[in-house]
Amino acid sequence: MSTSNVLLLFAQAAVYFTVMMSLLRARKAIGIGVFMCALGVMHFLETYLASVFYIQLPFGIVSPGSTVLFSGKLLMILLLYVREDALVVRQPIYGLLIGNFLIVALVMILRNHETVDVTNGHSPDFAFIDEMGLLMVWGTLLLFIDSILIIVLYERLGDWLGRHLGLRFLICGAVVLTFDQAGFFLALHYVSGAPGHVFFGGWAAKMVATAVYTVLFIVYLKYFDTEKGWLTNRPLRDVFQVLTYRERYHKLLEASIRDHLTGALDRSQYDENAPKILARNLQEGRPVSMLVIDIDHFKRVNDRHGHQAGDEVLKTVARLLTQNLRTDDHLYRVGGEEFVLLCEKLPADGATSLAERLRRAMERFSKIYLPETITVSIGVSSAPDDSDTLEGLFRTADRRLYEAKEKGRNWVVGPRVEA
Repeated sequence: MSTSNVLLLFAQAAVYFTVMMSLLRARKAIGIGVFMCALGVMHFLETYLASVFYIQLPFGIVSPGSTVLFSGKLLMILLLYVREDALVVRQPIYGLLIGNFLIVALVMILRNHETVDVTNGHSPDFAFIDEMGLLMVWGTLLLFIDSILIIVLYERLGDWLGRHLGLRFLICGAVVLTFDQAGFFLALHYVSGAPGHVFFGGWAAKMVATAVYTVLFIVYLKYFDTEKGWLTNRPLRDVFQVLTYRERYHKLLEASIRDHLTGALDRSQYDENAPKILARNLQEGRPVSMLVIDIDHFKRVNDRHGHQAGDEVLKTVARLLTQNLRTDDHLYRVGGEEFVLLCEKLPADGATSLAERLRRAMERFSKIYLPETITVSIGVSSAPDDSDTLEGLFRTADRRLYEAKEKGRNWVVGPRVEA
């Protein structure tokens, strides 16, 4: 009996892997939704089998639902991430979470119906549904944690194991399924009084399942695909942010502090954060420079070509400025056509050189891509030489901007160098 059970489990794993990998491989032709639906519909069966359906193996009693189906699903979620990205894989992760909670919520309502016997004495087993509900809630929470954990662990192992995809796959499955087995057994023991040997048998079976799926994956790579397309090099922090939807929060937060037209930080951010940036750098003995940038003859652009063309010019200027910024630079839109660039760790001569580079880049670009040549004039000031306050820096840079305009526009006036 044990031998036939083992062979049947191997057959189940092979069928599951073959079908799911076929859907994953064909996702470009048939749509990723087919793979996700096939992944999702198995969860109820997995939970049902894990709660009531057990078989005898040489090393203990196990459930095919937990051993083959759940292990396979978790590893398929990992493979979906590897083949696509965190943005795609979070869809089934959260879909399973919400869908299973929805099932439990609906069952709680359904049990309040007054039913009619029309099936020869067969009535709904609400006790069973109650047990399933608790196990589904707990299993769903575990799956959610497992799915994020296995992906994060996979990327972390990439720093050490690099191109060894099979080994990364095996370790990830073994570690996370060990965690899952411990967590699910606690709930199973509470609900049905499952004995301790169920935990050890189930754990051993999941380790074997992980090894079997790893072998199947390696065979797949050898005969049906190449390892190159499966290698990932994604920043761990970015992956976690996307999986937990934190990147949406950061995007919304960033959008709320940026000028809607140009994407530059808005005036409120200049008033709130620029003084802190200046004070911090001066306290640490680092220079800070300010560039006040104004678009020359901007009113003429609006008058000749309309405000829509003027908006395009503003967006173009902001984009060119942004493309030339360092990581320690902060770009603000403080007026209609006026921008302030606050540069940490940049002394006066470096700031003047940067301003000149920005001026030339704008002139060259506009000659090719804009309806008429658009230029900018820039005034530069630097702390602590010109001032140790934000107001003082701005006054000095604004005065030098006026000097640049007086020189004929398309000019840079800095603390030491006039270009």
